[in-house]
Amino acid sequence: MGYAHLTFPKDALFLVTGGAGFIGSNLCEAILNMGCRVRCLDDLSTGKESNVKLYANNPNYTFIKGDIKDLDTCMEACEGVDFVLHQAAWGSVPRSIAMPLFYAQNNMIGTMNMLEAAREKGVKRFVYASSSSVYGDEPNLPKWEGREGNLLSPYAVTKHVNEECAKQYTRHYGLETIGLRYFNVFGRRQDPNGAYAAVIPKFIKQLLAGEVPTINGDGRQSRDFTYIENVIEANLKACLAPSEAAGQAYNIAYGGREYLLDIYYGLTEALGLSVEPNFGPDRAGDIKHSNADISKARRLLGYDPDWDFQRGIQAAIAWYKENL
Repeated sequence: MGYAHLTFPKDALFLVTGGAGFIGSNLCEAILNMGCRVRCLDDLSTGKESNVKLYANNPNYTFIKGDIKDLDTCMEACEGVDFVLHQAAWGSVPRSIAMPLFYAQNNMIGTMNMLEAAREKGVKRFVYASSSSVYGDEPNLPKWEGREGNLLSPYAVTKHVNEECAKQYTRHYGLETIGLRYFNVFGRRQDPNGAYAAVIPKFIKQLLAGEVPTINGDGRQSRDFTYIENVIEANLKACLAPSEAAGQAYNIAYGGREYLLDIYYGLTEALGLSVEPNFGPDRAGDIKHSNADISKARRLLGYDPDWDFQRGIQAAIAWYKENL
């Protein structure tokens, strides 16, 4: 279980795009802790310079400030790289509805540039972030790969297109690609600020500041919240999975189901507070319920997550208490 037992050649070079962001910076940390080399590519549009400075003195860490929309930058970043962990993207379903062209340029063209650069530079394995949003309005639970519905946002469209493009690069060019459909990732370093902040860090920050959080909708929507350690495990195991696993996408979650209202009251209890939330309108493009079947990732990637929601949320609360 987990990823502590995994071994890579000490001279292995990983490229983490979006490596100054929430998931990317945690991947950089895990790779460095294994004694391997990591190159971070980030334009710092949503990533944080503070996450770059965490590793600035590590000789195995290098940082390139650059934009994946620029093919030459992607080519430079992929030089000599063994494994690409492609996390760079703009997130948020509601923001994508407000900015569809921007999302197409960043998430679709940027990913195509990275795929092409990885092919040209002979990268061994290209692991990329997809999303549970690709399931759209498919009502059945749990979510199974291959049973998707109508897409509900431009963000979901970008992730679906990325999966299809990656499959083509495996089929036609032999670039081994693996897509990871993340389900509501949370944990240390997730940004609690801004209108599009994820719900868990936003609630924690507001409650710690004495503010009253607002829940979009009635709070009865459910999510398969996935702690960051499980996502790190999935990325690293995807690098080592057999070639037969390439050219496909996989659900990455714990396989649980948490209701937003339960999470809210659990947070208030953990923080020793008694605060009733406000309720706002549903968010456009949101899926009502989400729960992952992770059997395919278990079978083909060896993914075996050991951080359930309760363990993860306690770790997240402790981190925010110390760092906010």
